[in-house]
Amino acid sequence: MSNSQALDEFRDEAALFISQAVGSGDACPAYGAILPPGLYEKAMSWQRFCFDRGWAGVHWPREHGGRGLTPEHNVVWHEECATAEVAPYLNLQGLVLAGEAILRSGTPEQRERFLRPTLRNDILWCQLFSEPGAGSDLAGLQASAVLDGDHFVLNGQKVWSSNAQLAQFGILMARTDFELPKHKGITFFLLDMALDGIEVRPIKQMTGDSEFCEVFFSDVEVPSEAVLGDLNGGWAVAMAVLEDERGGAGASGVISLRRRLEKMIRGLGEVNALQLDELAGILNRGRALQSLMERKGGDPQVAPIAKLMNSELGYDEAQLGSSLEGAQSMLTSASTESLLYSPGMRIAGGSSEIQRNIIGERLLGLPREPRGSPE
Repeated sequence: MSNSQALDEFRDEAALFISQAVGSGDACPAYGAILPPGLYEKAMSWQRFCFDRGWAGVHWPREHGGRGLTPEHNVVWHEECATAEVAPYLNLQGLVLAGEAILRSGTPEQRERFLRPTLRNDILWCQLFSEPGAGSDLAGLQASAVLDGDHFVLNGQKVWSSNAQLAQFGILMARTDFELPKHKGITFFLLDMALDGIEVRPIKQMTGDSEFCEVFFSDVEVPSEAVLGDLNGGWAVAMAVLEDERGGAGASGVISLRRRLEKMIRGLGEVNALQLDELAGILNRGRALQSLMERKGGDPQVAPIAKLMNSELGYDEAQLGSSLEGAQSMLTSASTESLLYSPGMRIAGGSSEIQRNIIGERLLGLPREPRGSPE
């Protein structure tokens, strides 16, 4: 059997499973990369439902609860979920960022401890990277983890940590050596959120929800076995994680975009030429993103391009939806939450400005952006 035939059979199998789950009411509606607190219970139930039936982590090794299939099978799973408008996983932070990082860099003990429980939703993960003074300059983080015998003493603050109020563990970057260059003195941790000295404060967003949190650390004793990868080698671990995050706008994301635009078109009343032009532009950009991911989706250099295109598409889509709906969208309507939510996606996972710098400097070889000298 050819690979394409095997993928086609898998697609049919996945579509049937998803269709039956939607019909039985077990599937959770799609919500993107970040788990909304209001869908927490439904999403947790859906993740366990998939795990119990062999549909969680289809490309993860069998010994860790997956199906042992290929990344291409995982793409098909995501596409079929997007077509049916159901969530493909519990959250990006756990099933993509933490999970893939542990598969790549974890010890056998860490893989045994974390991977299967993550797939079956015994562990919900959050991401503890950004800081108030180093949101876009990740290497400038100041949270410290000082080695003291058989543990580290963690102090500092993180911000914009999605689902931190619900998570059992978090992927954390902290500075473990202030004498080394800033990219080299950082260590990557798998942090137990139940440790003494951790305080989580949800942030109220303008949507009215609280998906993101501030997290404070005060003399938290972190066991040395929580280190993922090498001591002071966390930057390399983190860069692979960020490539996973920024590369998450695959064909499934474009399918979701197309379905949303189709709904927008069906609901059109009288529109002007400018709105039609904007709609055509978004559709064409969506198709361009889809073609890029189909041709180069596995190339890590594509990750910042995909992240930038996806974020800007989401923002422009929300703006157009509001424009088409008119004044009602400024009150309470189908497009209101998207309008309020979309600006944040130009910041989350690396701002659009940072993605443009990465593309210009690392991919195109342009001169580095001037850095202001300290006062």
